[in-house]
Amino acid sequence: MTLNFQPVDSSVDVDIVSPPLLDPTIAAKYDHSKMRKAIAHWVLMHEHPFTVVEDEGFNFMMKMYNPAFEKISRKTTKNDCIAVYDDQKKKLKNHLKGISKISITTYLWKSQNQRIEYMVITGHFVDANWRLQKRVFNFVHVSRPRRGVDIADAIYKCLKEWDLENKVFTVSVDNASYNDSCLRFLREIFSRNKKLLCDEKLFHVRCCAHILNLLVQDGLGEIGHIIENVHESVKYINQYEARKQTFSEIVQQLQLGTRKLVIDCPTHWNSTFEMLSCALKFKDVFPRFQEREPNYDYLPTPEEWEKVEKVCEVLDVFNVVTNIISGSDYPTSNLYLSEIYRVKEILNLKSMDENDFIRGMVGKMKGKFDKYWGECNLLMVVGSILDSRCKLRLIEICFPEIYSEAEARNNIEQVLGALYQLYNEYVTAYNASSEHSFTQENSSNRYSLSSSSNSQLSTSSV
Repeated sequence: MTLNFQPVDSSVDVDIVSPPLLDPTIAAKYDHSKMRKAIAHWVLMHEHPFTVVEDEGFNFMMKMYNPAFEKISRKTTKNDCIAVYDDQKKKLKNHLKGISKISITTYLWKSQNQRIEYMVITGHFVDANWRLQKRVFNFVHVSRPRRGVDIADAIYKCLKEWDLENKVFTVSVDNASYNDSCLRFLREIFSRNKKLLCDEKLFHVRCCAHILNLLVQDGLGEIGHIIENVHESVKYINQYEARKQTFSEIVQQLQLGTRKLVIDCPTHWNSTFEMLSCALKFKDVFPRFQEREPNYDYLPTPEEWEKVEKVCEVLDVFNVVTNIISGSDYPTSNLYLSEIYRVKEILNLKSMDENDFIRGMVGKMKGKFDKYWGECNLLMVVGSILDSRCKLRLIEICFPEIYSEAEARNNIEQVLGALYQLYNEYVTAYNASSEHSFTQENSSNRYSLSSSSNSQLSTSSV
């Protein structure tokens, strides 16, 4: 059975709500400091601007609740939010002292308002209650040019701040070249202080979702002419409110539902899939829209709609796989291999498709697949084997499909070797821990016996 991981506790601080701020059943005095803390939590939870506390409506509501409420400024709220952050950070640091291993994920993110890039550092770990936990540790500004050594220094500085530098198990990154050099630097740093598991073979994890993104982006580049009219149609309709209203009226006339058209984002292939699959549902609307809009010149032909439909059949598999392996609130490493096997299956099948454009698209995707999965992903495979529903039988089925016969045989031997090595390392660590506990217990017993003997000796002397 799948382990039933419970959701993390609510982000609301129990110290705020218990005891209540003002309970009519008891003689309680209004506590303004608690109310300020509650407001800070409210602002942080819902990402309100600090100025919300200065709004006339907010203060009217609070005064109606309790006339003793005192108006606070945005600066006070900002300081209260920082105090909440510092308090939560202290609690998390104490919580992290009890864990032995943590897996780190990094991802570059661009702020639209500031126009600068940040690297978000996230930690995944299993707590003492066997619950999967995820915490964001920092947003680090990494200025250009982004060298591997600069990113490595930023990651290590963050881990040092959280006292995690000796607990790192894996680091997951995308496939940018600077991340390869970054992981080499980090591997050297961590291996000096503590031996990494399985001779560092599991340390560097390539993001499977990012690899799938690269695969599909290459494939979409081959069929840009097919989706061009759909993209331009959606862009034309969404450009003005009047056009959207006209399109919506036709949708209602045809009783096709009220879902709106979706425009794609160049860097996210799944947004292209969503745009195409959504537009397919409204393909009967576009000709009627053209009758009402003489300047609309991007109407896809029936042949183009047929091609879009066939493209969506391929992309749908990738969309399902991406959604499965991108989950962060449940275990996913045991799911990777079977999903990658499903991807290879559809690529092999569609590479013999009767349509030239599908074969061209899939050919590009297969080339990228072989490039990134030519090297055996040990962590992905070990996770699948440890799933009691799969065990070794899964790799015996999947590897011959993913690799050539010789490569499949060598990779199976490599995986078995890594499994035995991991097992022996854990046995050694367990025996060392047990021996340390036994030594401490014996020392404690000898001290107790010695104290008892001295006490008896003193009594007999008396």
